[in-house]
Amino acid sequence: MVGASLARALAPLGLRVAVVEPVEPGAASQPSFDDRSTALSRASQRAFTAMGLWPAIAETATPIRAIHVSDRGSFGLCRIEAAEQGVEALGYVVVNRVLGQTLLASLAAEGGPQLYRPARIAAVTQTDESVTATVAREDGGREERLEAALLVAADGARSAVRDAVGIGMRERPYDQVAITGNLATSSPHDNVAYERFTTDGPVALLPFSEGRSAFVWTLSPAEAERVTALDDDAFLTEFQAAFGWRLGRLSRVGRRVAYPLSLTRAERLHAGRVVAVGNAAHGLHPVAGQGYNLGMRDVAALADLVAEAVAEGDDPGSPALLARYADWRRGDQRKVVGFTDGLVRLFGSERETARAARGIGMLGLDIIPGAKRAFARHTMGLAGRLPRLSRGVPLR
Repeated sequence: MVGASLARALAPLGLRVAVVEPVEPGAASQPSFDDRSTALSRASQRAFTAMGLWPAIAETATPIRAIHVSDRGSFGLCRIEAAEQGVEALGYVVVNRVLGQTLLASLAAEGGPQLYRPARIAAVTQTDESVTATVAREDGGREERLEAALLVAADGARSAVRDAVGIGMRERPYDQVAITGNLATSSPHDNVAYERFTTDGPVALLPFSEGRSAFVWTLSPAEAERVTALDDDAFLTEFQAAFGWRLGRLSRVGRRVAYPLSLTRAERLHAGRVVAVGNAAHGLHPVAGQGYNLGMRDVAALADLVAEAVAEGDDPGSPALLARYADWRRGDQRKVVGFTDGLVRLFGSERETARAARGIGMLGLDIIPGAKRAFARHTMGLAGRLPRLSRGVPLR
């Protein structure tokens, strides 16, 4: 999704752009554009507005008007309201499939990028003036060599492009598995997103279309394997016990998907004329729903710098430009990685001091207006220096 978003963001600049994608968009194995959901931050929504895509996405998007955070067994509780922050919504929940269809339709439009799919980048070579990618067709067709000023690695946490240019990746497994899906609730969600921390891991419920809620349930690998194997009724019984009854009785659970969680970070963001964005640069725990939104701010910052270079007749893929990009993004990435990782560690501890700190922290966050506003702005992706797209301003 991040790579397609970047290709769309660059469209107004009149550049020759190629997108290399290993999976056909309609294939059942397409990992990005399936029936899972993504919580778009306010900054990501603004970026899609600036790109002209938001009206199509908004047709099925569900606004998040409040966020409710609690710690099971603790007195701590925090609730953030969109109205308090002076915005219509804190974010929006969208179906990945809808987001993918909108992005791919815009890429397939006349004058869009050259699409290579299914295909992969088999090799990368660089000189001071350019970077060359060898594109291998998955259908057995002949290889092609694409020479460019800039190559963007947007191919996920296991990025082959990043590896090909010698950018190392550090990984720390969380020893947790996320189970995702959607379900029905007997009480309306009222556009409230819930994050509940339990002894087994965080449980999130996001307001979804047609009155349903999307869930993310984090468990140990052994527990996740056991719970995933349960029939629907038994699964709902255990999930109800973990989440509680704030939305009434849970029912009609859909297809469940489980995947292991780890923290991944690229050792650097660029090498020569190659730059890593999205999960190729940072893979986060889903506890705060920040992964794709952090990647979208990568997209917006890189597109901003490329637009400046094009307007001034400069090289849009020079190492100097990519060094400026890395300097710009480093602070935001470190802050979000530290925040999400800190949440996992703090709420994963059952020490009495940690439990007390959690309760006091959430209580303070809830009653101190300045603290709540700062937290909300970070959650919405509106803190710090923002590129044009993240402010809702078109590149041209």
